[in-house]
Amino acid sequence: MLLVVFEDAIESLSKAMQVTQYLCNRRARIVGPVEGKRVLITGGTGSFGNFILRELLTRHAPKEVRIFSRDEFKQSEMRRDFPTITYIIGDTRDRDSLQRALKQVEIVYHAAALKHIPLYEENPMESIKTNILATHNLINACREEGVSKAILISTDKAVKPVNVYGMCKAISERLFVTADGEETEFVCMRYGNVVGSRGSVIPLFKKLVENGNPLPITHPEMTRFLITLRQAAELALFCTASSLPSKIVTMRLPACRIVDLAKAMAGEGFPMQIVGPRRGEKIHECLVSEEEINRTSSIGEYLVIDQDRLVQEPALSSEFGSDSTIHLTVPEIRDLLQREGWLPTLRMETRRR
Repeated sequence: MLLVVFEDAIESLSKAMQVTQYLCNRRARIVGPVEGKRVLITGGTGSFGNFILRELLTRHAPKEVRIFSRDEFKQSEMRRDFPTITYIIGDTRDRDSLQRALKQVEIVYHAAALKHIPLYEENPMESIKTNILATHNLINACREEGVSKAILISTDKAVKPVNVYGMCKAISERLFVTADGEETEFVCMRYGNVVGSRGSVIPLFKKLVENGNPLPITHPEMTRFLITLRQAAELALFCTASSLPSKIVTMRLPACRIVDLAKAMAGEGFPMQIVGPRRGEKIHECLVSEEEINRTSSIGEYLVIDQDRLVQEPALSSEFGSDSTIHLTVPEIRDLLQREGWLPTLRMETRRR
């Protein structure tokens, strides 16, 4: 018993030192493990890839950044803004092209995924190929090429999943946390809905409001976690700077009701239409499940889940769900959207309603 207490005390001290070092590095605008390193971002033409690329280039001085994706059009667009980085056309399903892209790479952010929930309810095998089998390809390629750290970008939909996408991401998390090798550290980061990410509800609502069309509400009580791209990038960089092998890292996030999001974007009197949940869609999401509570500790604002070990003093006393966390009010949501540049520009006829 004394040995267990001693080990927990050492672990707590180590974690405190990690967060202190990370905060010092962040104030200095350089995160040590990124400076002077070669970085690969799979699915790097997406919202997360674009943002963290800008962060890396402006604040963290990597030696090289490589964007790996199969979207030639988005790569050509990114090249205009970031002409000095390396662009590689390839598919994570193809292990050979992954292995070539990973030559001399030290840090990997694995953001490549197929995410459209209704689409992959109808085409589950395609989700399996990209979200599971391609993740397995990446793990093996990272091991063979001696990558120092690989970070999986995961989602709250992997927790107690009810749809194909969530199930696939849950398995990809498990692949990562069981993959640690002698040279490569594998870490998962898990978060909720990114404000303004491509294909999400906020760009959809913005377009509908600006065109004066009713907003579709799936369920009046539906809630979702909200995270900004900057917070997502900070979480990724925290995982990069910390030694967290085989861990899942998330953070304490607020949530909002989708009805309140609609009101924040369109105003109280704007027409809404209840359309019902789509196939595979949950009313509430969860970042830390009931089963994970006793394996969850905290480092500052971050929650660290150790699938292989119980903790003496869990950071949570109950499941961390979007229905039970802090809910943003309509004015708070509006302020957040304004800061992130996602408030609609209302047309004159819309304002008169």
